[in-house]
Amino acid sequence: MIAIIPARGGSKGLPGKNIRPLQGKPLIGWTVEAALAARHIDKIILSTDDDEIAGIAAKFGASVPFMRPAELASDTAIADDAYIYTVNRLNSEFGYDINELCILQPTSPLRLPEHIDGAIELFHAKKAEAVIGVCELPHPIEWVKGMDENGVLTSINKEFDEASNDNRQGVSPKYLPNGAVFVLSFEKLLTRDFYGPKTYGYKMERRYSADIDSIDDFEYAEFMLNKRNL
Repeated sequence: MIAIIPARGGSKGLPGKNIRPLQGKPLIGWTVEAALAARHIDKIILSTDDDEIAGIAAKFGASVPFMRPAELASDTAIADDAYIYTVNRLNSEFGYDINELCILQPTSPLRLPEHIDGAIELFHAKKAEAVIGVCELPHPIEWVKGMDENGVLTSINKEFDEASNDNRQGVSPKYLPNGAVFVLSFEKLLTRDFYGPKTYGYKMERRYSADIDSIDDFEYAEFMLNKRNL
């Protein structure tokens, strides 16, 4: 199984986040090391447009056979297009025959090697088209409300309103993709739609599910890593 780590250089929410030190290690290093330790990952490919990110990831053990084109690294670029570009080029120019892949976002440093292996094992056991890492929402989605320009709470769904007074125990759990791991067939990737009747969720606890997009997310991940090391 090949792992693709996408890491463009132009982060806006937290500039330079992919190489920002987290407990003394660049953020992207956590994901490369987890992939190296996963039993079912055979090759780690970095997809980036940034020379500094490429150099750091390579030092940790990722392969950077080519750089991502600028048009696939802009703020408006679609991530799926970058994955497809990477697989197509690996297949056509580097002798790969990729029919399935694992996508590991570098913004999920709390994910462990066993989560990667577990998602891949579920993918094969279910003969799935896709497996996506998820964590349970801390509160029922039925409690969610909108708010208008005057600050008035508004309904977003009539069925939610009917269930909004239910106790938490009476509401079925809902799950949010946590960004930590995606395993899918290349055929499914080409549809640019990861969901369907053969897409399964790989459940992860919230303590492994940080998805860094801001300084608050980064500090939370740092806190959780410190707690893990106590």
